[in-house]
Amino acid sequence: MIFDETDKNLLELLQTDSKQTNKELSNKLNLSVTAVYERIKKLEKEGYINKYVALVDKAKIKRDFVVFCHVKLVQHSQDFVIKFEKEVTNLNEVLECYHVSGDYDYLLKVLVEDMAAFREFMVKKLTTINHIGSTHSMFVINEVKHTTLINL
Repeated sequence: MIFDETDKNLLELLQTDSKQTNKELSNKLNLSVTAVYERIKKLEKEGYINKYVALVDKAKIKRDFVVFCHVKLVQHSQDFVIKFEKEVTNLNEVLECYHVSGDYDYLLKVLVEDMAAFREFMVKKLTTINHIGSTHSMFVINEVKHTTLINL
């Protein structure tokens, strides 16, 4: 597949607002509606576009207490890593989980209602996962920048 400037512009427009109609996109890109439709289908088929989502206001649903939590496993065996990763993916409070380098093994982004809800999450869910040696949590004071737009 050839990925050209028009594809790049189309992806940027879709990242900004994926609910734009093909007609609106065609006007912005100076293409026909059919050409826009075909390019979108091509980008989806080739895996450039994975899915379309709605971004929810965290405060409106009372999940605006954001915590970044470092997790260190007791051992780095393949078995421990696989089990931890499987179990952490089942925790609804965890929005993102990254296997990282450095002093800790994982970085989790956790969304809950408040400090009491975070404590309950830690005590009843996260720390019940076997093989966790230690955790270190940082609470977000203010969200300075948050975007889903990947600059192409």
